[in-house]
Amino acid sequence: MSRISARFEELARAGDGALIVFVVAGHPDPETNAEVLLAVADGGADLVELGVPFSDPLADGAVIQAAAQRALTKQMTPARVLQAAAAFRAERDLPLVLMTCYNPICQFGLSAFARDAAAAGVDGVIVTDLPPEEAGEWVEVARANQLDTVFLLAPTSPPARVKKVVDLATGFVYCVSRMGVTGARDELPADLADLVGRIRGQTSKPIAVGFGISRPEHTAEVCRVADGAVVGSAVVSLIDREQGSAGLAREVRNFVNQLKRATRGAQGVDGRR
Repeated sequence: MSRISARFEELARAGDGALIVFVVAGHPDPETNAEVLLAVADGGADLVELGVPFSDPLADGAVIQAAAQRALTKQMTPARVLQAAAAFRAERDLPLVLMTCYNPICQFGLSAFARDAAAAGVDGVIVTDLPPEEAGEWVEVARANQLDTVFLLAPTSPPARVKKVVDLATGFVYCVSRMGVTGARDELPADLADLVGRIRGQTSKPIAVGFGISRPEHTAEVCRVADGAVVGSAVVSLIDREQGSAGLAREVRNFVNQLKRATRGAQGVDGRR
């Protein structure tokens, strides 16, 4: 069983939702980023999602795009992302997922990327622009290296696409809560429960919801209908605001702790667990 699957099973037994925290590798700089990753873990995150900076992002909103561009100016290459992952793994045992477009993997070489990611302690990879119909080669290589393959589903995904994605996904299924790009929002979509229900009708695998989740009340609401909540832009924005301050790691840790506390016991609220 992968580290990701084991964590979701542990949380399910406790009736807790998973908190997945996304940060951009190398943002605001590689040294500070290493401290941020440890702060995220120590704040109580259940999984860490490490974004691979890329010059032509697919679904990133303005906050994450700007963070990725800054990381690129610090020479944060895919190889250095894997070095950062290895450094984190040496310090913490949390599940670690990379989020990337397919181009960096192709340029690195599929087999080499999967091999080096696994060696660095990465547990899974989300490839945002790889459709399931074209994913066969990557899935084969990833599985050979014991990497979970996480795929995204959108609100517009028809039943046939949902079936393809949930059949290919391992670790968890990533449910995009709304159309558009990433970014903090004031409210969650009114039809989120229906969207998660459509996916859950075709799989027993954990479902995590991302895009627009930015507050403790959001993580609580999401985890009442899904198995986990992904928070990204709100954390990246906090890093932007606090960069250069001696209290950056503390602020990140405290914010993550607030988000995590809201997920505890949330799985039992609607009687699903």
